[in-house]
Amino acid sequence: MAIMNKIKTVMNKIKTVCVYCGSGPGTNPHFVEAAIGLGKVLAENGIRLVYGGGSIGLMGAVATSVLDHGGTVTGIIPDFLTTRENALKRVQEMIVTPDMHERKRLMFERSDAFVALPGGIGTLEELVEQLTWQQLGRHAKPILLANIDGFWEPLLALLAHMRATQFIRQTLAVEILKAERVEDILPRLRSAAARAEQGAEDMATEIVRRL
Repeated sequence: MAIMNKIKTVMNKIKTVCVYCGSGPGTNPHFVEAAIGLGKVLAENGIRLVYGGGSIGLMGAVATSVLDHGGTVTGIIPDFLTTRENALKRVQEMIVTPDMHERKRLMFERSDAFVALPGGIGTLEELVEQLTWQQLGRHAKPILLANIDGFWEPLLALLAHMRATQFIRQTLAVEILKAERVEDILPRLRSAAARAEQGAEDMATEIVRRL
């Protein structure tokens, strides 16, 4: 039983979701609408938002929506960005880090799942880092692309190309979820988390059986 408790990671009860997204609004109004809608969903389900701490762009939209709907928010922002991205003062918890590396580490540690709304290079970098860590077996937390109006299709095509050319081999497969509608995001995260938990339980059971 001690071995099973050590291996098992209880994940189907998602309590915190990290949202990666742009510090700008983008050109498509559906991007902001999706950020606001996701914030509402998180708040209504009692799920804490973990995000980059800013009050502008999609970052500000999702965090403000969570707060406006009675939810809780943790912002994590490096010191040099507090002015540039206008750190959101309304949040219940704001953590100021000395650098980007510490920011990303804390965002990972404090989150049960990850959602990428549309964004730029920073959003892409944060997303790809989580995919890399998953690929290397460092975590099994769900990662989802909020594919609003097909925003992430070029990335999905690139990943398919990497698989076709065997730079993403079967032994290095990653599970990346996708949702075109905001209302599908949380159910898909929960379903993936439940699968990960079941897999951990099956592994633990098999190890105990072999002892």
